[in-house]
Amino acid sequence: MWLNILPSSSRELSSAQLDSALKEGIVTQGLQVDDQAREAMLKYLGLLQRWNKAYNLTSIKDPVQMLSYHLLDSLSIGPHLQGQSFIDVGTGAGLPGIPLAVTHPDKNFSLLDSNGKKIRFLFQIKTALKLRNVKEMQGRVEEYRPEQRYDGVISRAFASLTDMIEGSKHLLIPGGRFYAMKGRYPDKELSGLPKGYKVEQAIELEVPTLDQQRHLIIIKKS
Repeated sequence: MWLNILPSSSRELSSAQLDSALKEGIVTQGLQVDDQAREAMLKYLGLLQRWNKAYNLTSIKDPVQMLSYHLLDSLSIGPHLQGQSFIDVGTGAGLPGIPLAVTHPDKNFSLLDSNGKKIRFLFQIKTALKLRNVKEMQGRVEEYRPEQRYDGVISRAFASLTDMIEGSKHLLIPGGRFYAMKGRYPDKELSGLPKGYKVEQAIELEVPTLDQQRHLIIIKKS
């Protein structure tokens, strides 16, 4: 179905067509997502479009592009998460935290962002989708001090791996991991990792219809 969808006409797609496109993308990724979770992600997509008009949550406005750039891109790291508790730092509109929380109800996701409007949006999403495994918090990552630390720190938006590690290392349990979502393979950033940290895995991700390089860099304290 993807090949038959043109960006200029995508806003006119019916809910059934969007659902079919999402389902096909999930199958292409080799993931297993039930109907209820897929329905929740489409509801999230609709709310994101609606709130985006006033809150400027994402520069992508086309729903088909949102499927690839936001939903499928977020889901691509799910199979690589180890542990039960994660914090999505600089979550913005809840990416990748919301799609991951929807598809991994057995794991807990804290969504941290300094922008109050985005946090209000995330509260509405959590309420509308009845996500009991999501907690949204407003604040700067450097200043946030949780009662319990996390198995993993996830980021899709940090400027550099060094910034991610230095800014959020206090959030991890001993043996915890950083999950950095990147575009091109970040050779220069990896060569300048802070002392005492090493790359555990560097995974090239395949996101349907996304004609861009995508990588997941998993880092641990050595």
